[in-house]
Amino acid sequence: MTGPTDPTSVALRLKRAEQRLRASLDPALRREDLTFEHGQVLAALLQWPGLRMTELADAAVLPAATLTRHVDKLVSRALVIRRIDVDDKRRVVVALSSRGVDVAERLRELERAAGVEAPDVVSL
Repeated sequence: MTGPTDPTSVALRLKRAEQRLRASLDPALRREDLTFEHGQVLAALLQWPGLRMTELADAAVLPAATLTRHVDKLVSRALVIRRIDVDDKRRVVVALSSRGVDVAERLRELERAAGVEAPDVVSL
């Protein structure tokens, strides 16, 4: 039998990994006046620069309904740049500013230093 610190449930393992990650990133996020969700947006844009908003919502694992609010905050902090998509003028493309790259890279290093590994999950 496993103890409460070693769950076999994937959902519980994922939640515990998220808690450890939040605890590791929280001081740096607070210094930048950012939330964990802002960190998710920065991480997604660091990995996949120049995403459309719908793609960014998927990549950052955030509801599209709240993404604009998160991106607005990041734009106001000069961490993210919004541009009109050259291929489709009706859409917006979002990318990190140079300052945003610096912050996102620092957060990524904190993730690595925390040693938080996502549990193995089988794709459905």
